[in-house]
Amino acid sequence: MKKTLLSLCLGTALLSAPLLVRAQFPALPDGGQRPATAIPGTSSDSSPRGNAKLTGIVIDSTTGKPVEFASIALINAQTKKPIDGTVADDKGKFTLNKLPQGDFQLLISFVGYRNKTVSSLKLDRKGDINLGSIKLGADIRTLKEVEVVGQASLVEEKVDRLVYHADKDITAKGGDATDVMRKVPLLSVDLDGNVSLRGSSNVRVLINNKPSTIVASSVADALKQIPADMIKSIEVITSPSAKYDAEGSAGIINIVTKKTTLQGFTLNVDSGVGNRGSNLGLNGNLRTGKMGFSLSGFGRANYNVIGRFANTQKTFGTSGITTTDQTADTRMHGIFGQYTLGWDYDISKTSSITASLRYGARNNYQNQDNFLTRTISPNAYFPIISNRNVLTKDLSGTVDANIDYTRTFAKPQQELSISAQFSRNNRNNDFTADILSSPDFLTTSARQQNLNNSFNQESTIQGDYQTPIGKNQLIEFGGKAIIRKVESAFIYNAATGTGPLLADPTRAGNTLNYDQTIGAGYVSYTLTTKNKYTIKAGTRYEHTTINANYTQNQPGEQGGSAGKDLGIPNYSNIVPSINISKALKGGKTIKLAYNRRLQRPGIQFLNPNVNTSNPTSITKGNPFLSPELTDNLELATSAYIKSVYLNVSLFARQTNNSITSVRDTVTTGAGQVTNPTLAQAIQTSYLNIGREAAYGTNVFGNATFFSKWQVGGGFDLYYSHLTNNNAGSVYNATNSGWVVTGRFFTNLTIKNGWGVQGFAFIRGKQIQLQGYQGGFAFYSLGMKKDMKDKRGSFGIAAENFFNHPFTIRSESSSPIFAQNTTTSMYNAGIRVNFSYKIGKLSFDQPQRKKGRSVENDDVKGGEGGGEQQAAPAAGGTRRPR
Repeated sequence: MKKTLLSLCLGTALLSAPLLVRAQFPALPDGGQRPATAIPGTSSDSSPRGNAKLTGIVIDSTTGKPVEFASIALINAQTKKPIDGTVADDKGKFTLNKLPQGDFQLLISFVGYRNKTVSSLKLDRKGDINLGSIKLGADIRTLKEVEVVGQASLVEEKVDRLVYHADKDITAKGGDATDVMRKVPLLSVDLDGNVSLRGSSNVRVLINNKPSTIVASSVADALKQIPADMIKSIEVITSPSAKYDAEGSAGIINIVTKKTTLQGFTLNVDSGVGNRGSNLGLNGNLRTGKMGFSLSGFGRANYNVIGRFANTQKTFGTSGITTTDQTADTRMHGIFGQYTLGWDYDISKTSSITASLRYGARNNYQNQDNFLTRTISPNAYFPIISNRNVLTKDLSGTVDANIDYTRTFAKPQQELSISAQFSRNNRNNDFTADILSSPDFLTTSARQQNLNNSFNQESTIQGDYQTPIGKNQLIEFGGKAIIRKVESAFIYNAATGTGPLLADPTRAGNTLNYDQTIGAGYVSYTLTTKNKYTIKAGTRYEHTTINANYTQNQPGEQGGSAGKDLGIPNYSNIVPSINISKALKGGKTIKLAYNRRLQRPGIQFLNPNVNTSNPTSITKGNPFLSPELTDNLELATSAYIKSVYLNVSLFARQTNNSITSVRDTVTTGAGQVTNPTLAQAIQTSYLNIGREAAYGTNVFGNATFFSKWQVGGGFDLYYSHLTNNNAGSVYNATNSGWVVTGRFFTNLTIKNGWGVQGFAFIRGKQIQLQGYQGGFAFYSLGMKKDMKDKRGSFGIAAENFFNHPFTIRSESSSPIFAQNTTTSMYNAGIRVNFSYKIGKLSFDQPQRKKGRSVENDDVKGGEGGGEQQAAPAAGGTRRPR
């Protein structure tokens, strides 16, 4: 690799690393080692001190303007090791105090400039030296002479998290966050887009360290709104410290999007078109002086998403067995959009403020055509046959507004941050069923409709403060308040023939108002020892107050006055955590972590709306649910063995008071509105009656050959044991078994800007309390070509091209029912992508310090953070089993 590229990379590392210990040391030209700066106390300072003083000003050799925040290192002329250093201020000035006597060299560096060495510096203990103006010459060769001779790893291991660098994945172009999630080690994504971590769907998903109410409503739908092209990395945090909200029993997933904070203007255009979807995105950034603006918009249309399902269920009653067979063709299409306006301002060298306003929209439509149901009841002479066409609409809009203030101090790692956020998601989740008359099923005899309007709103304010104690300790503490308001109102309508839909006189609607207030405080302590142990321990206290009421409305009425108080009790939780890591020789690390988490139920579990789009398999929420409690234990190690990176972890997890799906049989109409025929249906609801335990391992490896070919993959294997401790023998159930997930990828860089990448993912069957969900697989192959000036690229990617369709088989059973389902997915696809960048960035401004932000990682059914200095992090959503 060219020397200029080395200078650029090292300079960039200096800018991005936190200013710790005494100074920020630039890279040494002779390869001398820079002192470690992870936390105060990690580098020793045994050099004798004096009273000498060294000052100067760093300026651009061409313009004569100061070079702001250039890195300065004072190097011992004999040992070639740095003994002190600093960073120039915004006027290019720097000062080094209390220097010992001796012969030294001064190394000055900054991104985009050639390193400058001032030799033969002789210092006396009491002497002062003013070097005056030191000129740095621009490294004009850098952009022309860069030669890529290696590949950055797609996966990176940090002290508290695993990072997947999605911006290096060329097959995800034109996709969404769901496509990227399937490639991240430790994660599993089902066909509906629901994410689980080590087999648990209690995962909190954040976007740039911020939550959103849209995720609280549906993680799967939220991920579809985030374009893969805008994702920089995905961070998986398995062991959160006390600083993080207590919710999210399995961990936190933080989606980090691409940001531009340098000087200048850019406009990126990304587009793609395929046989099952198209997308268009615009992303503009403007930064001038201390202020920056960003405006982005993204739209995606899905179409030709077709499939088929077949369902057979049996209910066991006192009079005999009722058997129901169902088949239907499915079609899905939708439009998703997200628009963001961002603003940031550097108030001073030590303080900054950021704000953003984001709006997301989702319009998703699903058709079930020729939904044929054939029911054979005991003692019946003929089967009951019904047919219907069902249209389900899921429409929502989300507004997120954030403002964050960060202040740093002269003492390294001392920081204060104050953040506030408002978020609201409005959602309409409706279905309309046209019931067809027999025997030809060509005429609509009746219609049914369920309208469910809801909103999920939360307001948050939090403060965090951290400060070092001595040279090897760090203390963090803070508090947070969250105010949530949730409302769900639904009604039923009906009509004869194709007439107008009017209030169903046989079914009343209702309204649920669910207000939740959370007050929290935490303290966390970090100790780094001389023998390279890092210990982080903390505790968090959370108090939750709930005010919920339920209104029974008249038929056709939606959103009545406040009704009956549900009397849900308040609760408090103390959540401890401890993380211990040890750095070993040869780049190896070993980590041990324990934490307790809780998981509050989200709106999809609380919502009492009875969804009868399939009249023989209906769902209903439970507003009386309480949170789950989970204990996690993890032992992990990672190492580089020549060109191979290997990460292995063992984990154990137990969840008590688990929110468990409970299936029962109820008597309902078999699809008719007028003169209904009674039939047995399976109703799914949720109770806190479960206990889950999982014990397993995650193995992941990554290797690079010939500097151009990268191969990686791994597997997750765990044993799952589920128990429903309901006292009734009819509902009591226990299930257990092994679950395995595997992934493989390969990436080849070819000359002249060409690249090829392949990916495969397979998930075995998932153990559920009353059965299992069948396994499935995904694979893709893509090719990309960068334009000569790197301003644009085009590519093509294909997925699942050998399978038409994918077939998934699932089953569940209990003493009162048995159900078998086969789902077919016709998801073979191909897409062509194009992107182009307009504008130019320069290095005239220093990279801004990343501020803190609101992180509400606490709701089950719903959204982790940038690089941490010395310890881990986590959070939660969930899907019924």
